[in-house]
Amino acid sequence: MLKIGVLGAGHLGKIHLKLLEQSDKYNLIGFFDPSTENAKKVSQEFGYKAFESVSALINAVDIVDIVTPTLSHFKCAEEAITKGKHLFIEKPISNTVSEAEAIKKLASQYHIKGQVGHVERFNPAFTAVKDIIKKPMFIETHRLAEFNPRGTDVPVVLDLMIHDIDIILSVVNSEIKNIYASGVSVISDTPDIANARIEFENGCVANLTASRISMKNMRKSRFFQKDAYISVDFLEQKSEVVKMKDVPENPDEFAMILKNAEGKEKQIYFENPSIKSNNAILDELETFANAITNDLRPTVTLNDGTKALRVAQQIIACFDK
Repeated sequence: MLKIGVLGAGHLGKIHLKLLEQSDKYNLIGFFDPSTENAKKVSQEFGYKAFESVSALINAVDIVDIVTPTLSHFKCAEEAITKGKHLFIEKPISNTVSEAEAIKKLASQYHIKGQVGHVERFNPAFTAVKDIIKKPMFIETHRLAEFNPRGTDVPVVLDLMIHDIDIILSVVNSEIKNIYASGVSVISDTPDIANARIEFENGCVANLTASRISMKNMRKSRFFQKDAYISVDFLEQKSEVVKMKDVPENPDEFAMILKNAEGKEKQIYFENPSIKSNNAILDELETFANAITNDLRPTVTLNDGTKALRVAQQIIACFDK
């Protein structure tokens, strides 16, 4: 079993601790949290060993799970990598693109594997259809959340929209041509609502909307391609595929058939992929263990995390234009 330790025991850090303790792929050694009071509370409540410093924890493990505030990601990652430790690092990978590039360079230099916590890649509604999404030409995403003070220290792009940025970059095999965006600050000092339009070199267009002051929660994406329309509901964990095919000689009386102006007919049919419920956070952590044990490419690489951050920062830069 791989020895792992967690840096940061906040809301998400405690979830990681609980899941790592349950996993049969890891041996949870303990955690470090800069708040002595919080560290003591977590240790007493759950029985996890609290280390006295970042260095002490890193020295005791094979893998470092970084679940600290984004501002400290680079410093934690740098120490872990230079001490020869693999690292799982929560999204966004770091505070700046230059820091992310430095993390990538260090990991390559020290032959370290790293994975970024873009958890929606492991959402069963997405994994059920990801192989069907081929050459999408229009993508629309809505990620809306009710107000929560936690996370408002960063723009909504880094808080919420970055999930959809990563998903889009994982399915569109093309360089970006243009980015247009606007953001509005309502409650926070940084934008709470944002919309972005990403145009790719291959003609694909993605329209992304994110809000953290919505009246309801929503996490939906729609992918339009030549042969299909694919809908993914990340929140409800449901997906639907709508396809068109030539009309058979003897169509079913309830078949949905469309006829264009030239008289050509197409039949619409629906597919509801089988979705197996899972714990996406546990899955992302355990697939990283498999990548280390079997020397495989992590599902969400440090490069993937860097690309998502770069696009997010380009979107944020549009707000000041």
